[in-house]
Amino acid sequence: MSRYEAQKRDGLARIGIYEEGGTTVSLPAALDTGALFPSLRERAFSNVPLSADPAFVHDYFSPGEGQPVAVHPIAPPAVRSGDCALVANWHTALKNPRNYAAWLAALKESVPPDAAWYAPGAALPSTACLLAYSGFDLFDYRAVDLASAQRIFCLPEGGFPASIMATGVCGCEGCRDGDLIRHNRLALDRELALIRHYIEAGRLRELMESRCRTDAAQVGILRFLDRNYALMERSLPVVRAVPMLAATAESQNRAEIRRFADRVIERFVPTRTDVAVLLPCSARKPYSLSRSHRLFMNTVDRRAHELIVTSPLGLVPRELERVYPAGHYDVPVTGYWDREECAFIADILARYFAAHPYRRVIAHLEGGALTVAEMAAEACGIELEVTCHGHPTAPGSLRALAAALEGERRVQTDMVRGTVSWQFATDINTKGLQVRGRSMQMAVLRGKQQLFSIDAGTGLLRPTFEGWGLIPEGYRVGIDAFVPQGDVLAPGITACDPRIREGDEVLVEGPLAVATGRAMMGADEMLRSKRGVAVRVRKVKKLEG
Repeated sequence: MSRYEAQKRDGLARIGIYEEGGTTVSLPAALDTGALFPSLRERAFSNVPLSADPAFVHDYFSPGEGQPVAVHPIAPPAVRSGDCALVANWHTALKNPRNYAAWLAALKESVPPDAAWYAPGAALPSTACLLAYSGFDLFDYRAVDLASAQRIFCLPEGGFPASIMATGVCGCEGCRDGDLIRHNRLALDRELALIRHYIEAGRLRELMESRCRTDAAQVGILRFLDRNYALMERSLPVVRAVPMLAATAESQNRAEIRRFADRVIERFVPTRTDVAVLLPCSARKPYSLSRSHRLFMNTVDRRAHELIVTSPLGLVPRELERVYPAGHYDVPVTGYWDREECAFIADILARYFAAHPYRRVIAHLEGGALTVAEMAAEACGIELEVTCHGHPTAPGSLRALAAALEGERRVQTDMVRGTVSWQFATDINTKGLQVRGRSMQMAVLRGKQQLFSIDAGTGLLRPTFEGWGLIPEGYRVGIDAFVPQGDVLAPGITACDPRIREGDEVLVEGPLAVATGRAMMGADEMLRSKRGVAVRVRKVKKLEG
């Protein structure tokens, strides 16, 4: 009997354990799949192209007997939880960017989330990252062995003539012995080990953006994957505690960035004021710890709602500056914003102002950020008041900003209301609530009763049972009639809010108990998986009767 369990996720990519026929393997990995699946040597496969029409697939495609189970984008699903899904001919998808994402999405809908994925004959050091990023776990040495037969020297940067081995670009055992086959296999193993490290660190996207630069088809595939927002977003954690490096043009298309912007526009409830001031970002995160933003905050003096214009996030309200990715990103600073970047961020600003109209909008910006603000203002028909005279922190600029805000009433920035709305898609009454404690141990109290703690690493609020009482609906997970004695596993889940993503704070509800905790899977995986930790439980309360 086969079994697969994911232990760590980074989007579609996973680190997991697969068991088959008494053998246990840690994935992602390349291995002799003939030894793991002896039936492969005897199985007669039909070579059905990924692009085949439904009639051809119906007549000729077969999932085979035993493990692995062959799958096709338009074939009826035959894979069960714990199986290994074999996607024949996936190497052809690597040169077909337009269809890659569509085929992958179709397969992800039909294959259970707790199945392993095998791409035969597809893995090279130069393709392994994309395959893992797409959710493939298991690989073989067929592609690198074929490259060896063709006298191709394989590296993550691509394939080169075998003669390059003598130049010293690699010092592996195969190169020292002049063994091309061994070098190519070791190169694939090293790349998969590196991929595993990046998955563990939650930073595979950064490696993917680096690796794809050497192959135009891979850049195209990444762009098409990003366009398939529904596929990519549901597998991504809502927050991470590690920095997000946005260093390429593709970075602004990351699903995390779009999700953050959409929530700011569609969910976020701003501090109650009708005056907004647009401010530049800072290298230091959160922004309020930087010298420039301390100057801005002192000058504004609570007389306007502070909105930070930044690439690639678009717009970060002051209330959300600690929430991922606003408090966890790094970008190259050149002072130049290209046309595509300006259009992308201007659209976010225009959508925000359409959803949240202000009586006055003050732009304390210069350069590309000011250009973006002007584009957004023109698009939504608002008038900007520009207060920068030179650099935003110059004394003259700060005096102009102070003068523009003269006479405006002061309001207290409502971090709790803003974060709750962004996080849980609900508006709560924060009257009487107080934020207490130091930066690493902050809590939200009503009197002496704690309602939320604040996760210093992610910026999210962690509701207590009393805090959940302020959130009328949503982000609930239903369980069977049992009292959790530890974490809640996927088989015990009966229902869950479809908006739940890995990392979300959730309330677990059952006939016998309720519990608070953090989701370790997205909603789709919770409901479709037969194994794995679904919720990391923080506190349990038995119900009376």
